[in-house]
Amino acid sequence: MAVSETQRELDALAGAGLALASAGTLAEALQLVAHGAAAATGADLSIVRASVDGRAIALGVGAASQALAAELVRSGFDIEELPPDEESDPQRLPAVVRQVAARANASALLLLPVRVDGQVRGSLELMRAGDEFDDSERSFARLAASQAALAFRAFAVAPAVDSAADERLLTLAGDALAAGADEGRTAGQLARFAVDGTRASAALLWTRADGGGLELVGSAGGTGAADAALPAAERALTGRKAVAVENIGGSTSAALQLGQPPIGALQLLFAPGHEPTDDDLASLATFGVRAAHALRASIRSRTVALELDRTRALLAVVGQAISQLSLAHTLETAVARVAELLDTERVAVYLRENGRLYAAADVGLAGPHARLAERLLELSLGPYRSRGLLSIGDIGADPRLVGVADAAAEAGIDAAAAVPLLAQDDVIGLLAVFAPRGKALSDNESALLTALAAQLAVAVQNAQLHERATRLSNERERALDAERAASKQVRALYEISRSFAQSLSLEATLEAVASTVVDVLDVDAALIRMPDERRDWVLPRALKVAEPRLEDAVRTILFRPHPFGAHSIQRLFRLAQPFQLTAVEFPELAPFLERGWTGAAIPIATSAEVLASLTIVSMRPGAPVTQDTLDEAVRIAGQAALAIDNARLYQQQKQFADTMQRSLLPQSVPELAGLELGAAYESSAHVEVGGDVYDFMELPDGRLAVTLGDVTGHGIEAAADMAMAKFVFRSLAREHPEPGDFLQSTNDVVVGEIAPGKFITMVYVVIDPRTGGVAVAGAGHPAPRILAPDGSVSALEAHGLVLGVELGQTYEEVHATLQSGGAVVLYTDGVLEARAAGELYGPERLDRVLSERSALPPAELAQAVLDDCRAFARGELADDCAVVVVRRA
Repeated sequence: MAVSETQRELDALAGAGLALASAGTLAEALQLVAHGAAAATGADLSIVRASVDGRAIALGVGAASQALAAELVRSGFDIEELPPDEESDPQRLPAVVRQVAARANASALLLLPVRVDGQVRGSLELMRAGDEFDDSERSFARLAASQAALAFRAFAVAPAVDSAADERLLTLAGDALAAGADEGRTAGQLARFAVDGTRASAALLWTRADGGGLELVGSAGGTGAADAALPAAERALTGRKAVAVENIGGSTSAALQLGQPPIGALQLLFAPGHEPTDDDLASLATFGVRAAHALRASIRSRTVALELDRTRALLAVVGQAISQLSLAHTLETAVARVAELLDTERVAVYLRENGRLYAAADVGLAGPHARLAERLLELSLGPYRSRGLLSIGDIGADPRLVGVADAAAEAGIDAAAAVPLLAQDDVIGLLAVFAPRGKALSDNESALLTALAAQLAVAVQNAQLHERATRLSNERERALDAERAASKQVRALYEISRSFAQSLSLEATLEAVASTVVDVLDVDAALIRMPDERRDWVLPRALKVAEPRLEDAVRTILFRPHPFGAHSIQRLFRLAQPFQLTAVEFPELAPFLERGWTGAAIPIATSAEVLASLTIVSMRPGAPVTQDTLDEAVRIAGQAALAIDNARLYQQQKQFADTMQRSLLPQSVPELAGLELGAAYESSAHVEVGGDVYDFMELPDGRLAVTLGDVTGHGIEAAADMAMAKFVFRSLAREHPEPGDFLQSTNDVVVGEIAPGKFITMVYVVIDPRTGGVAVAGAGHPAPRILAPDGSVSALEAHGLVLGVELGQTYEEVHATLQSGGAVVLYTDGVLEARAAGELYGPERLDRVLSERSALPPAELAQAVLDDCRAFARGELADDCAVVVVRRA
């Protein structure tokens, strides 16, 4: 610690010691010691206590806060609670000391007992916020405690009868309270200070009530005598003396008027033998002036606090209305808060609809009060519009309300205060408070009601606009939902119809139906089953799983045949009724249904029969298959039934056509030494019989004759022409084995047999397995290809008019030699004319496939050409395709 600081602290204690000599009372001396100790030790608060009747009473307080000092004077605790030695541990200090430290926000405490002649006569308490007291400061504290001991020795007068101290106490307390020490407890503190500063046994503080009488607002020393003392307090307020003294039941009452005009009275009750002296009354008169200031400050504080609370309530109502944007919630909150704030039981908010008011929200009301509200609004908007708030104290006696007095009486309404709800100069309603007769609103309450009405009008309009926008949005959303549902149905029908129109395939149609169901119904899987030909089983035909990663697992679970005779299957196919999936009827799904899976089985049926079953499954507990889902699935199944039925019939007809057409083709190829033969055929997507025909024949000289033709048209006539062409080949090849001669003879026969306007393209090839010689003649048919062992490809261009057009045609022959391992390839125009997006397959692609696959056996090479052609056409061949390969070994 610096020397200069030490000097200042010594000076502070020295000054306090010198001042002790001039002190007139013990309380004055201890007050000097308290100030000196605070200055010397750097304490924020110092208290010197003296032992009075076994209690340590605070007589000297040094503090920056005058209000805190006034509150602590005469506070105390039992002398036995004092520690015997110097103590700074808060846990070992009296509870009152710890409480004072908390009030002062002190973290450092120090208590020293004050001894006189070896006996503890009091204490010195030091407190501050910050560091603990150091050794030097503790030494100054001990010196201050010694000064207190000297004061105790010097003054033999008991503290309890120190009248001068009492007078100063009253003055100090009055000044502190007048400065606004603690407005919330002012009345009680005034009463307590009055008792502590006098010899009174009790103090009663009265203020004027609304009805004109007196109301007890604070007391000290008990309220048992309040009823008996009240008349004396009332008389004191009407008298001219500042302090009115009279005897009441053996006690002495001294009542002080508080303020001019009086706002209340402070009444002191003295026990017999302790009557107040003239000096006491003079001190009380001085205290009464300060107490009146403190009481007025307290009243103003309460008024401000009340206004603040009401403003907060107003903001709370408006804020809640803005946050909720709900008209009903806004109005219910408003009426409840208004009733609470104005302490009334009947409040209502009325809104206009079609030019009339209706009760939108109310509390404590019944009967036809809306009629009264109509009249109140009419008056508010008429001659009383400038007032803003219309207040009527007695509805029954008011001539302006004669026409609605009966409605008010039936509703039990005696008085009313009403404010119109205005939003941008538009009257949207009325806020009304119905108080008991004779109870008028205060200025503050009227201002609050007017302000609340203004804010409520804005909140109501915003809520109405929000609800109107929400209603329009909901209506628009419902319309959009309906449009989406209709769009889903149209899209489902389109997808199913498009797949059938594009592929004419039952399998493709079933796949399209399953995919559409998953997409439109937002389910996780869709499975279609159809009965087998004998109706022994219902077989899975198409499965669509929304999540590709789950497809294998779901296929394992669902893609199983079911016996056609099973109860659930019979229910579906015979009664055509959809149903929800259950663990009883589908035990294989039981573990999954228990975990939240849901599903349903739906018949896919025409008016005549059930064609298939559709099973839908949702694996998400939060998105179950509901009755709405089931109804939508039934509609889609009905749309799909026609496409599936057509595809099924088409498939049956296609199978019949293919069977007929293949019956005209050779069932096997001849085996000739030195040659390998292979053929491949695929019909088009059309259901009618095509016109492609090919055949082989071993000639008498050991050569192989091969023909490949394409009859114009489809259907039964094309089949007949195919049969005729095959018969001609079988009949003429042996008699006319050479290609040119054969086609000339064949043309003469075909001209007489084929219908006008029809014709046959044909290529005829003779191969000698011994020499490899190849002779070719063609009648309007694509040129055969010679495939060399090294993979190179060349064409045998043999030209001539198609068969069946004109008699007497001649056909040139083209010759070539096949090397060992080489091959000749014949094909119909369906190969070259396969299309993809308008582009033809063409001879270049054919030659590339032949070159790349030249090492394949003849049959596999022929099939490879057809596979590549089909892939190019994306699975759909527009015309029949036939390929024949003959390789020299």
